[in-house]
Amino acid sequence: MAEARPFVPVSIGVLTISDSRTIETDTSGGLLVDRLTTAGHRLAARALVRDDITAIVAQIRAWVETPDIDVVLSTGGTGVTGRDVTPEALRQVLDKEIPGFGELFRWLSFANIGTSTIQSRALAGVANGTYLFALPGSPGACRDAWDNILVHQLDYRHRPCNFVELMPRLTESVPTA
Repeated sequence: MAEARPFVPVSIGVLTISDSRTIETDTSGGLLVDRLTTAGHRLAARALVRDDITAIVAQIRAWVETPDIDVVLSTGGTGVTGRDVTPEALRQVLDKEIPGFGELFRWLSFANIGTSTIQSRALAGVANGTYLFALPGSPGACRDAWDNILVHQLDYRHRPCNFVELMPRLTESVPTA
């Protein structure tokens, strides 16, 4: 941690994907809101949509087009059942995938849930200059992802590198000849 560098808060949207929860009963989304605001970031938006690929894509696209949202954290719908369609929805929106996020998440969660971690299809990527993270729907998984990965990568002071310092360059394109 480079303490001499200033903390740079980012604006984060929290999206819960669930057929059974409400905002009031959404412990995973609530945990993410608590963690991100405690870390000094801004909650830019919060929503809950059903496990429906069209609804998920629509909400994520709306937030990706909102200049006031830098990061979207989704929770839920990353398993292997028929209703789990969050990764498929995210892939419809992504410009670039960040494969290391899902790999690291599963590696870290192995310490807590053993081989059951293989059932998670957590993933991350970038769309229109916005970071997107699809987390499993359990509070433990959200805690693992935030405490062990996101709190560091969303902190400008984290060294040797972090996602925040790359934000101004996310929409760069390759010059054409």
